[in-house]
Amino acid sequence: MKVGILGAGNIANQMAEAVCGLRGKQVEAYAVASRDHARAKAFADKYGIKKAYGSYEELVNDGEVDLIYVATPHSHHYEHMKLCLNHGKAVLCEKAFTVNAAQAREICALSEEKGILAAEAIWTRYMPSRKMIDEIIADGAIGKVRSLSANLCYVIHHVPRLKDPALAGGALLDVGVYTLNFASMVFGDDIKTMASAAVLTDAGVDEQNSIILTYEDGRMAYLYSGMSVQSDREGIINGDKGYIKVQNINNCEYIRVYGLDRELKAEYKVPEQINGYEYEVLACQEALKNGAVECPQMPHSETIRIMEWMDELRASWGVVYPCE
Repeated sequence: MKVGILGAGNIANQMAEAVCGLRGKQVEAYAVASRDHARAKAFADKYGIKKAYGSYEELVNDGEVDLIYVATPHSHHYEHMKLCLNHGKAVLCEKAFTVNAAQAREICALSEEKGILAAEAIWTRYMPSRKMIDEIIADGAIGKVRSLSANLCYVIHHVPRLKDPALAGGALLDVGVYTLNFASMVFGDDIKTMASAAVLTDAGVDEQNSIILTYEDGRMAYLYSGMSVQSDREGIINGDKGYIKVQNINNCEYIRVYGLDRELKAEYKVPEQINGYEYEVLACQEALKNGAVECPQMPHSETIRIMEWMDELRASWGVVYPCE
């Protein structure tokens, strides 16, 4: 599978490292495209990538490319995924998938109409830790689960794209999406109510936010994300026989199980990895082999649902992006 990378920014480097580490898995980092050819060439030289293009159009017109990873800002995902799909290219797009649910629905419909894969690169959905957590809960290690909490904060408020409403900036679409996905992976999507609060920057994007999800069966999820402080990134799942601590919901390092006495009962280490991005690439490889238009780890319905949640949250905060 020959992978093309659309965009040559910071996150594109992470994907290039992962794809280069998969060379023995019939995966090749084949091409990269940037609006600046010199930047694409430097990127290609750094990772030993064969093709460097100075436009995205050249990339989508390369008949050798099997899968394109979209690594541009949130505000451009919709446009760039349409470009890929309309040129017959399967696409793996960095989270957040789009700016809003309407865009996500359109992209997913186009993917299904054309029979071409479109997947969201929310890496936590593809990692082995997801299945590990499910199995620990299913085994009854902490009894009946009734609540969870998750946080994800970094000091990233100085990053230009996160400050800019025109680039769909703010904490929610960048890091808050992980807390929502954590709740969804553990508790599902049968939400009764959603309550939240946010502090906005002078530019009108959310600097930090708190979210409470109440489920139809009475379970609750308490979520917090922000871009101006550092947090412990923990996920805690609470049951009537103990609790589970997930260290780093963004890229799980280990999972610990505690009993009612708060003493450690078990610890689970996640498998060694290249950098974590490889799992979503391998999932796309499998989906392409099967002729699928979505990855089972993050189907279109889930991508749309999470976007709907974020639409509802932003509406309650009064956050509207210029492109909407």
